[in-house]
Amino acid sequence: MARDPQYQFLDAGAGRKLERFGPWILARPCAQAVWRPQFPALWNEADALFSREQGAHWQFRNPRMREGWHCTLGGLEFFLKPTDFGHVGIFPEHLWGWRLVQEALRGFSGPEPPSVLNLFAYSGGATLACAQAGAQVCHLDASRKMTDWARENARINHLENAPIRWIVDDVTKFLKRELRRGRRYDGIILDPPSFGRGTSQELFQIDACMLELLELCRDILSPRPLFLLLTCHTPGYTPLVLSHLATQTLPPGKIRSGEMALPTQDPAILAVPSGAYAFWQPDSPRP
Repeated sequence: MARDPQYQFLDAGAGRKLERFGPWILARPCAQAVWRPQFPALWNEADALFSREQGAHWQFRNPRMREGWHCTLGGLEFFLKPTDFGHVGIFPEHLWGWRLVQEALRGFSGPEPPSVLNLFAYSGGATLACAQAGAQVCHLDASRKMTDWARENARINHLENAPIRWIVDDVTKFLKRELRRGRRYDGIILDPPSFGRGTSQELFQIDACMLELLELCRDILSPRPLFLLLTCHTPGYTPLVLSHLATQTLPPGKIRSGEMALPTQDPAILAVPSGAYAFWQPDSPRP
């Protein structure tokens, strides 16, 4: 099988998923994949396996993988490396969301570029997608390590001089401070975790915090907003749940919701559900 720099979803089943990230093939747990693998022989080509049995750990055929490598997804290049949690630095299921917001941003016309706030921004995929589409972006994450990783991805994509504010802060504290300052955003992207800690160990639990978080996002939208994209990987937060949350907290508008899935170009491969999304846009498009 040819190895190129692109991401490719290869197979899933028996509680695992098989993906190619650039030159390397990785096998990792996937609780949703309860069916049988479609291409059993392909799994023998895995360069690395992550397991949570007897403690989370990686097994590598080539130890050079520990140092990291590059992979492209959606026209963006990322520096990847294995983490203790089994992640590598991108969540490919978010690709469709990047395209949604890019479409909304490229339809914008105005004297100033549109402003986008990316919360829980991780390694910067959505941030860079918005910057590519001409937006001013505020990238916020509570982890300085992840923010530095995102800045490195910006450099790799020649976006180090793009109008991006890099903020390390607790999300709720930041939103309240921005409201007091009178700062508003044309678009908001948020992918809240099930559980997390802020920069000063502030506790975030999605069940307790989600409604307040969405209300703060509503209040910080500009008078003529473009979109809000909410994604979630927490079990129980289905597309219908996210749609209800958006309906209750956001201004009247159109809401699209559905399951996120790992992107594949082969329709024969069974799709893997990977969280849910709700995409809100106002009833009246911005002129």
